[in-house]
Amino acid sequence: MARSPLTLAASVASALPQAGVIGVGALTEGAAGRYDSAVAQLDDGRRVVVRTPTDPADSSELAAEARALKALTPGVRGLLPFRAPELLGESGIGGAPTVVVDFLPGYRVDAAHVPAGRGAATSIGEALAALHALPLSIVRTEGLPVRTPQQIRDDVNRLLDRVEHTRRAPAELVARWRRAVEADALWRFESAVVLGGAGAASFLFEDADGTPTVTGVLEWHGLSVGDPATDLQWLASAPNAADDVYRAYAAHSRRAPDGLVRERARFYAELEFANWLVHGFDAGSEDVVGDAVDLLTALATGLQGEDLISDASLDVDDAIALLGRVPDASTAAVDTSMQTDAYDPAMLSLFIAEADAGSDPDVRREDDGAEQGAASPVPLVVPAPAESSASGTRVADDVSTAPIDIAALLQDTAPLGESLGGGSDGSRPGQDVGQDSLRSTDDHQAAADRSAEAALRRWTQDEK
Repeated sequence: MARSPLTLAASVASALPQAGVIGVGALTEGAAGRYDSAVAQLDDGRRVVVRTPTDPADSSELAAEARALKALTPGVRGLLPFRAPELLGESGIGGAPTVVVDFLPGYRVDAAHVPAGRGAATSIGEALAALHALPLSIVRTEGLPVRTPQQIRDDVNRLLDRVEHTRRAPAELVARWRRAVEADALWRFESAVVLGGAGAASFLFEDADGTPTVTGVLEWHGLSVGDPATDLQWLASAPNAADDVYRAYAAHSRRAPDGLVRERARFYAELEFANWLVHGFDAGSEDVVGDAVDLLTALATGLQGEDLISDASLDVDDAIALLGRVPDASTAAVDTSMQTDAYDPAMLSLFIAEADAGSDPDVRREDDGAEQGAASPVPLVVPAPAESSASGTRVADDVSTAPIDIAALLQDTAPLGESLGGGSDGSRPGQDVGQDSLRSTDDHQAAADRSAEAALRRWTQDEK
């Protein structure tokens, strides 16, 4: 039975004995009924949000959120360009835990309706980049989960073993996922502080000079060290905004370039179907299994045998980024800025249907802005040494690469060749266009080599 706002207000008084409650109202969080919530007005002028799970099974998640919010000290919060809820107190109702947090104003936007362009999309990318730049010690000090790339990869393999055990998933889809797990390059990433599965509903917006801006972030129960792509997987259902979110994320990231973050995010989105199938199978629910099989079949049909990662996914930027991990004692006076952007593979054509009849409105105004219940299970993930670079050079391990022939890369890449090594007549390096042109080509080639070396030093210093 759902608890009334008055019952929840009583738990506020218990958690905050020095405060008086002068008003209370119902709070709709869009958490599929998993939590009873209310917003209360205190006699000192503050507004607070109280939440308690409707099912005892969700108590551990609420406890994890309380623990994560405690880890966000004032110093940590000062590093973020947005607000996170502050844990004010804890109590209980009939044996169920209750948490009280401060109220964050703002509104939320459904994933399918996040618009492209400057505003909501770019602000989300900037917010996630700032979150992922937090020191890992924040999580480690509090004893929150820390998973290595290999642990994540092993988790994915175990999930696929369970999927195969059901004998209900399309064989071609499982084969696609197995190939993705075996592709070392896909798992070459730098672990970061993550929410552990952000969604569109995690972000609260307010208008700044008429532009939607992220002013608050919710759903901290999965705070951990892991793969940044887990916080980007929801973009599979945000086709309008995805490109701009990824571009803003890459532009504001202070971490090592991650050229395949988008492919991993898409992989995790697909694995949500796998999680749903395994959940239904373990629970003995044929309805859930049948629903999952329908989704997986539609996904397999839409993909038509396409691999998650192709050779084209590793381009010149990836090769140079990998080169940047090789220690180099050489010096150069060239100051260059080389930024690896997120790549643009085809978005998932079939993701969990937001297009069901009677879907939520484009924008949900949240007078509450309070913490929401967690959404779907967070997929499991992992890294490993990159298999090869764009030039075809095999990588020996997960922290270094063999030398890369920058000259060959320039010759194979038209835009780079034209800008760094092309002659005034539009010729590319290596073309026989006369002695003067060849000398110009050599000069440009030397400049390109110096630029690559400068980028190498910069990235090497950043990683120390």
